[in-house]
Parts: sequence; C-alpha cells; structure tokens
Amino acid sequence: MDEVTAVSITSDVKVTARATPEQRRAVVIGTVLLLLAGVVVWVFGLGVEPGDRSTFNLSLPGARVQDLSWVVNSRWLAYMVAAVVAFLGGWVLRRSHLKWTNLALAIGLGLFALAFLTWAAAGSSFSLVGMLRSTVILSVPVTLGALTGLMCERVAIINIAIEGQLLTAAFVGTIVGSAFGIWAGLVSAMVVGALLGAVLAVLTIRFHIDQIIAGVVINIFALGLTSFLARRVLAAAPDLNSPGRFASIKIPILGDIPVIGSVLFDHNMFVYATFVLVLVLHLGLFYTRWGLRSRSVGEHPKAADTVGIDVYRTRYLNTILGGCIAGFGGAFFTLSQVSRFEENLTAGIGFIGLAAMIFGRWMPLGALGAGLVFGFARAIQQKLGILGTPIPSEFLSMTPYIVTIIVVAGVVGISRPPAADGKPYIKE
Repeated sequence: MDEVTAVSITSDVKVTARATPEQRRAVVIGTVLLLLAGVVVWVFGLGVEPGDRSTFNLSLPGARVQDLSWVVNSRWLAYMVAAVVAFLGGWVLRRSHLKWTNLALAIGLGLFALAFLTWAAAGSSFSLVGMLRSTVILSVPVTLGALTGLMCERVAIINIAIEGQLLTAAFVGTIVGSAFGIWAGLVSAMVVGALLGAVLAVLTIRFHIDQIIAGVVINIFALGLTSFLARRVLAAAPDLNSPGRFASIKIPILGDIPVIGSVLFDHNMFVYATFVLVLVLHLGLFYTRWGLRSRSVGEHPKAADTVGIDVYRTRYLNTILGGCIAGFGGAFFTLSQVSRFEENLTAGIGFIGLAAMIFGRWMPLGALGAGLVFGFARAIQQKLGILGTPIPSEFLSMTPYIVTIIVVAGVVGISRPPAADGKPYIKE
C-alpha cells in the first residue's frame, strides 16, 4: 500500500468517525435523561419520608362517578420512575435509534413531571384530573397564538404582533360584549384581530417594512392604547367591563366517562373550536389547493408566481385569517377566563405562542401538542401554589417562560421554517 492510499484511507476513517449533529444531540439528550434520573432519586425519592403516600384524586365535584383516587408510595414511585428514565437515557446513548430521540425525551420528561407531582403531593391529596383539565383550558390561547403565527409564516410573513392582536381583541371584545352581548363581543374581537392582521400585511407586503419592526410597533401601540383606554374608559364605566362568560357544554355520554370526560368533554366552545380549528387547518394546509399554494408561497414565492399563483393575494389572505384567529384567542381571555379586562392581560402569551409554533415545527397538530406542553407548565404553576410546596412563588411564576426558553433553545432539535420566511417579495 503506497503512502497516498494510506492517507486517503485514514481521511475516510476520520470523516466516518466524526459524529453527526443528530448523534451529538442523542448523546446530550441521553446524558440529560441520566441526570434527570439521578435528580428523581436524590430529590424526589430520598426527599420524602419512607411511609409517605401521595393521593391523586381522579374525579371532580359534580362528576357522575365520585371518589376515584390513586394512592401511591411516594418514594417507591420515584425509584421506579428513575429506573425507567435511566433506561431511556442509556437507550438513547446507544445511538441506534436516533429517530426515536424526541419520543424518549418526551416520555422521560413526562415521567419526571409525574415524580415531581408525587413529591409535591407527598402526605396530602392532589386533584390530578383538575390539573389536566386546567392544562387543556390553558393550552387554548397558546395554541391559537401558534396557529396565528403558523398561518402567517407559511406564506413567509413573520408575525411578531400576535401579542398585540390578542390584547386588542380582548379589550374590544370586553367592551362590545358588555354592551351588546358576548356573541357580539366575540365577533368584534375577531374583526379587530383581522384588521390588525391587515395592517401588518399592508406594512410588510405593500411598503416592505421590516416584518419584525412592524410587529413590534403593533405590539407597543396595542399595549399603550389598551392601557390608556382601560384607565380612562373602563375605570369610569365599570358596566363596560363585565361581558359575561360562555358557559361550559358537557358532551352527552362522552362527558360522563371517568377521568377523560372531565378533562376533554366538559368545556366551553373555545376549547372545542380550537380542536376543530387545528384539524381543519391541518387538512387545509396539506390536502387542499389553498394549502399547497400557501406552502409554495412560503417556500419559493418566485416559482409560485411563475406558475400563476398570486403571491401578494395569498399573503394578504393568510395574514388576515391569522389575525382573525388571534382575535378569537383574545376573546378567550375576557369571554371565557376572567370575564373582565385588565392591563396587559395577555402577559406574553403571544410570544409563548410563537415558541409553540417553533416547537410544533410549523404544523397545526404540532402547535396543539406544544400548546398542551405550555398549558401543563402553567397548570403546574397554579396547582403547586395551592399545595404549598417549599418552592418560592417567584420561581413557580417563571415556569412557563423557562419552558419557552428551553424550547426556543432547540430541545426538540433543529426546526426548519419556510425557506422564504421573513423575506419580502418584489414582483419584477
């Protein structure tokens, strides 16, 4: 073997031995899972008394089946969870099933959350069904915010203005709902969201203003205007700040199923409409002509224009429809949750919705899954405050935003946005 051949073989071996980004990520996630297993043993297992038991209530007051509960030994459950999480970590580190890395991470984090709740409820009772029900409810505005961003970014318009759209819609929905009824408030909120979507579209499509700057301007305008009017108008006329709420609708038969019925089938129309909207958008984006045109405009607008697709019209339409969804999400706050408007009521949900969109990889079903993750984080924050855990309330309040940072940092891997995302299109 001559020297040139030996050098070539050595180079090929080095290239082959070099770890790919997926393999490096598998090593990181496997290591994280092993560390989580250690935390479960050290904190959640050894951190409770040997005889402590956690009681999870599986029924709500008023449910047809009462007194359902799950009682577990807190320490032994923590040990079992640690064993499973450690197994998942070792399995991922083998690098033989890289496509299942996210699934292993999701299972590991879910078991970690279970061990955490068991530790928090050690020696007391905890309404697990109540927390899961809160998870579904709290996921609604995040999911709607993610769907708003998805509708816009699928046609290459970055919508940073989701927060402002949610806030303005909540304000208008409150006033109109108080004066003319909650259905009028809902319609007006959606109209205002669509108008703000149209403003964003005009600024970015017609005048080619930087999309990030345009979104930030709308957010600042919405926050300043609603805060000013809330102090001047709503404070002077409290009758305009009591729109009422949409009542819960229990689905017959399904709503009486133990555990699942209370969690999924006993909500108001906002929850049901969100699930339906996710399904409709998924089918629309991937199985209709409109969806194909939208995705082509987001990936390669020039090619779409070449085959006869009106790029400008498609971008206008999707951005306005996205604003309409944001208006529906804004109405959720005041016509479903708190039944009144307060300054900065949305508290950053629009930005969390953007993170959920990235987490869901610009897919409607992914947006719903991400919304449930963020809803779970907010539900834990609320329930742990009731249990009186030793964790400071300030840290509990940080939970949803910490989850946002972790997601945006790439915990689910590299998410690829539409190729033309954020790029203005100028027709030649």
